[in-house]
Amino acid sequence: DVLNVYVAPSSDLSKARPVTSDKKRPVTQYFWAHTNKHILYLQDAGGDENFHVFSVNLKSGKKVDLTPFPKVQARVVGVSYRRPKEVVIGVNQRSKQLHDLYLVNLVTGERKLLEENPGFMQWLVDADYRVRLAMSMTPDGGIRIMRKKAQRRSAAKVKAARGKKEPASSPSPMDGWELFQKVPFGDELGTGPIAFDRRGKHVYMWDSRERNTSALTRVNLKTGKFKLIAEHAKADGERLHMHPTSHRVLAVSFNHARREWRFLDRAVERDFKRLSNVSRGEVNVVSATLDNKRWIVAYVEDAGPVRYYLYDRRTKKPRFLFTHRTALEKLQLARMHPRVIKSRDGLELVNYLSLPASADPDGDGKPAQAMPTVLLVHGGPWARDRWGYDGLHQLLANRGYAVLSVNYRGSTGFGKAFTNAGDGEWAGKMHDDLIDSIDWAVAEGITDKDKVCIVGGSYGGYATLVGLTSTPERFACGVDIVGPSSLQTLLEAIPPYWKPVQDLFKRRVGDWTTAEGKKFLEQRSPLSRVHKIVKPLLIGQGANDPRVKQAEADQIVQAMRSRGIPVTYVLYPDEGHGFKRKPNRLSFFAAMEAFLSAHLGGVYGPAQLEEFTGTTMQVPSGSHGVPGLPALVDLLARQPPAQAPATHP
Repeated sequence: DVLNVYVAPSSDLSKARPVTSDKKRPVTQYFWAHTNKHILYLQDAGGDENFHVFSVNLKSGKKVDLTPFPKVQARVVGVSYRRPKEVVIGVNQRSKQLHDLYLVNLVTGERKLLEENPGFMQWLVDADYRVRLAMSMTPDGGIRIMRKKAQRRSAAKVKAARGKKEPASSPSPMDGWELFQKVPFGDELGTGPIAFDRRGKHVYMWDSRERNTSALTRVNLKTGKFKLIAEHAKADGERLHMHPTSHRVLAVSFNHARREWRFLDRAVERDFKRLSNVSRGEVNVVSATLDNKRWIVAYVEDAGPVRYYLYDRRTKKPRFLFTHRTALEKLQLARMHPRVIKSRDGLELVNYLSLPASADPDGDGKPAQAMPTVLLVHGGPWARDRWGYDGLHQLLANRGYAVLSVNYRGSTGFGKAFTNAGDGEWAGKMHDDLIDSIDWAVAEGITDKDKVCIVGGSYGGYATLVGLTSTPERFACGVDIVGPSSLQTLLEAIPPYWKPVQDLFKRRVGDWTTAEGKKFLEQRSPLSRVHKIVKPLLIGQGANDPRVKQAEADQIVQAMRSRGIPVTYVLYPDEGHGFKRKPNRLSFFAAMEAFLSAHLGGVYGPAQLEEFTGTTMQVPSGSHGVPGLPALVDLLARQPPAQAPATHP
């Protein structure tokens, strides 16, 4: 029961057949190659994020590992209809910190070095696979966008050809590159190139310079002249709808509380208007034929599965294909309500509230009485929550809780002023925003102030630990999933391929290389305030996590146990930054809902071993802190040990 890729004729989905065959981990990153005969997909081993790129021939079933190198991470940089049998892949084989570019034949696996990386964190190639732009970070946290110089015959070579020798000199790694655009610190998260136009004379960019929100602009590559295409007063640009071959931008989306489209093509605008009447939810074009005459359209809604249609723009007829979760189609699910809340210093916090359907029969987002509440904190922190179907919101609402997701300062998507307001505010004003949101929910009669649990993953896990160590009186319990306990040890152990962006962390989080910076990071680290934990805590961790290493969980568990503070610690030896394998996810969320029931009073279903066959769950500490967990651990101990993950599928 592992997620794999299937293909089927659009006219008969009953003929779907699998084309990948991973037995251990779900395949979640995949796409068509322009041969129309191959699927490309990425997969790592045990959550280590050393992704390989694979090609699968749909007719023969032959699978080719296009990056067959141990302990190397690959990234797909370019896929073009103009060169259908090749892709451009970045690989950090030569240097763990830098990804060199290779031109790879997806049929044979043959590789050719396209560009050795002199120090860039990101590349942009055109449709002909010419390396045109690259980005590197400046010491002050800004970005240089570098332009590849035109390849001309140098004067030295001309003179050498005439028999005149030039003095030898060592070339600079940056020879052949010149500065195209400079992005100052504060704009680097909202400014950067996206794609080239058809002739390669212009580049489309998101740009927040000289404005607050990221607008779509078009920049002349020769002169640097800008043209504003679309902007929004409160939201950053989110995605483009482009013609697949002309590379003309047809529509731009922005997302403040809900997604909005700005149309640059009247025909496309008319199509979206027609499509908006077909099904409930937000309209998104997820793929298109090269002539842009047929679209795959997804309708994203909050209280139902994503619905997919095939839309023929010539006949103007949509045809229903499938939903992403058929089991959800007839269930009564919770609505998600956007709520804009004011922080104590006047910032707008765009949050999302879900209530059990039984507690909110009229759907107005207000229960009859105050409820136990889960404060769900997103990771990043340079990310955001969005409106739409959310499995965790639905699970928690089904178990009897109000669920509140908070876009605290530092979140992206709401303009640079909002994002930059989070600089240096980990465990500071970012945490205040969470408290302000809960205070709002209490004042509105939504939340029982004595029954709030803080839950989150990654930065959200850190926020959980901050909540239990900084404001323990505000929470009944906490669930930390792959969250760092010490900012100092977190930043000292960043993956090597994050080194090119380490200056961003120094400016926005804290400088772990100076005495003053270390002192600041210690003050903002939950590990330094472990003695203040008085409420129950559940921790989940993947042993192979390259971002927030297992040591982050181990050290706070050890510190708590040495002080006699109870903690439940769940560990998965075959997971990384989050839990992807289905039996592992099920086992952790079973433990979490039992934990929440014990401390908030909601319902939970007793765990059954058959539901978790294949899980690698280990509980190094505190199984008695979760109802039913000791019995489950005992049952798991009796089953055959799970097979260790292969190096790669």
